Amino acid sequence: MAFRAKADVWMKGPWLSLGGPRALGTRAALASKAVRPFEAIPQSRNNNWMRMLQIWKEQGYENLHLEMHQNFQELGPIFRYDIGGTRRVSVMLPEDVERLQQVETLHPRRMLLEPWLAYRQHRGHKCGVFLLNGPEWRFNRLRLNTYVLSPKAVQKYIPRVDMVARDFSQALKEKVLQNARGSLTLDIQPSIFYYTIEASNSAFFGERLGLLGSNPSPASLKFIHALEAMFKSTVQLIFMPRSLSRWTSTKTWEEHFEAWDYIFQYANNCIQKICQERALNRPEHYSGIMAELLLHGDLSPDAIKANTMDLIVGSTDTTSFPLLMTLFELARNPDVQQALRQESLAAQASITDNPQRALVELPLLRAALKETLRLYPVGLILERLLPSDMVLQNYHIPAGTLVQVFLHSLGRHSASFPRPERYEPQRWLEVKGSSTNFRHVAFGFGMRQCLGRRLAEVEMLLLLHHVLKNFLVETLNQEDIKMVYRFVLMPSTFPALTFRAIS
Repeated sequence: MAFRAKADVWMKGPWLSLGGPRALGTRAALASKAVRPFEAIPQSRNNNWMRMLQIWKEQGYENLHLEMHQNFQELGPIFRYDIGGTRRVSVMLPEDVERLQQVETLHPRRMLLEPWLAYRQHRGHKCGVFLLNGPEWRFNRLRLNTYVLSPKAVQKYIPRVDMVARDFSQALKEKVLQNARGSLTLDIQPSIFYYTIEASNSAFFGERLGLLGSNPSPASLKFIHALEAMFKSTVQLIFMPRSLSRWTSTKTWEEHFEAWDYIFQYANNCIQKICQERALNRPEHYSGIMAELLLHGDLSPDAIKANTMDLIVGSTDTTSFPLLMTLFELARNPDVQQALRQESLAAQASITDNPQRALVELPLLRAALKETLRLYPVGLILERLLPSDMVLQNYHIPAGTLVQVFLHSLGRHSASFPRPERYEPQRWLEVKGSSTNFRHVAFGFGMRQCLGRRLAEVEMLLLLHHVLKNFLVETLNQEDIKMVYRFVLMPSTFPALTFRAIS
């Protein structure tokens, strides 16, 4: 397969002189004990101005993950480059992620997403945790953790997500059974995208959008279109300074602002509806994360709205693309699929009584999701702006440097993942030790790990649980899917899958 061919290049590349990729982990130990200066770090030879011109002409940077992977092959596990006056260092080993977490302060900093920040500044909106640094970030984050990330919060919203996952499985089953052969071949991507928005909306706002039915509302479809337009314009603007792109990409900026305007309008409508319901009567039952935040008053309404924006836009692609790629990998790995099905069937009664049991009774399915995110990390880059000097790979890294961890290459490092080209969920159940935490960092690490990771995990876990109980998933396509970077790493195309009802 294509991926395996690429893996051969990885194994036979210039690192062979170092004893192959397995020698990377010992590189610092083999080198002189004296810490080497920053200038000694291998430097990428890419022409940054030519790269900017290429991004502008092609309206994106779809092969960013492949270009960086090639740099690691040629230069080793650490290299440096400059863009716009900011020193950048790229790494891809788990031990470097661990070291970055060890030196974190109370206020871990990262670069801010310029197009999103520009919109909020121009429209006078507050920023949420995704766009904040410093004490204000920490103030918001600590309060949000209680309602979004904590085990108590998950216990409250997981029944709502489970209901959406059940409805998705039932709707798919009705379509499949309409066919006399008891199977249906289709492009499942739109349906999965609708599911993630439906599930997230139910968890955030306590209401359903009707996206799993045959006639979604025009407002819901317009919201989805706004999300797609916002992500598309983001990747066209993210790599160029605002001072330059405001002249070269005027139309793209207009599209970006129009998309955000509708997303904010949608959130405003949801917040107003919840406030009206609260004014009429105090809810006696859990009605979503937003209602809980408004009820307890730990944050101002404007701060709640700003943070909800970050959660909404982050919850769709973060969930939908890993779900798609998991279904694809299970379709072309039927033995793995069958093992997961047996696990789901064995846990069915317990999870039906208490959906939260899915988090403890489906260990192999959780491992499969980790394996998917290893091969197909949605968030390609983890970043930290160093608050002080530190040492990585025996090189001195000065304060103020932006350190970027590239997950695409981390997941393909054979010293960390033997036979990295294979889809083997079992590997996550066999490996023990502290280093395991820093091999699975698809949701980030430390205090700035993804705020919505638990919601994303339960959305993926419950949907796959209900689908695998009811269907065999098959595909005729055995070739690897080309991934492209469009702000997130996503499939360029997605093959048709066949869902065959299990009687």
